[in-house]
Amino acid sequence: MLKLYAMFLTLIFLVELVAAIVGFVFRHEIKNSFKNNYEKALKQYNTTGDYRSDAVDKIQNTLHCCGVTDYRDWKDTNYYSEKGFPKSCCKLEGCSPQRDADKVNNEGCFIKVMTIIESEMGVVAGISFGVACFQLIGIFLAYCLSRAITNNQYEIV
Repeated sequence: MLKLYAMFLTLIFLVELVAAIVGFVFRHEIKNSFKNNYEKALKQYNTTGDYRSDAVDKIQNTLHCCGVTDYRDWKDTNYYSEKGFPKSCCKLEGCSPQRDADKVNNEGCFIKVMTIIESEMGVVAGISFGVACFQLIGIFLAYCLSRAITNNQYEIV
């Protein structure tokens, strides 16, 4: 049972290692995918409670940004042609910007999101390294205990 436990722990460790390597190698594709999906969410934005629209509002409110690269990205959307900028683009709470570019945040959200992700990457890598070390210690100790039991160093009760 200990050897089986160690093998499963090794398998989980290898899956985590492969996921980390794939994430590092394809980080640019992940950025492009995020940008494309964010642009698509802007184009399909509405106020009816769609989960993509809620996500756009949450990002724009939290990071005080507007659009993908800047506020002008909204001008290509159906929502802008009907109602103007969404309220989540406002610099101040409670404003209704409609088409007034002076009332909305100028910076785009893509750069802000990528900056936050890159700044937190060290923390994620450190936690992952710590978890990996504990897994390796667990694998080593499970094999040592299994070997000690099979060598009859412990008295069976």
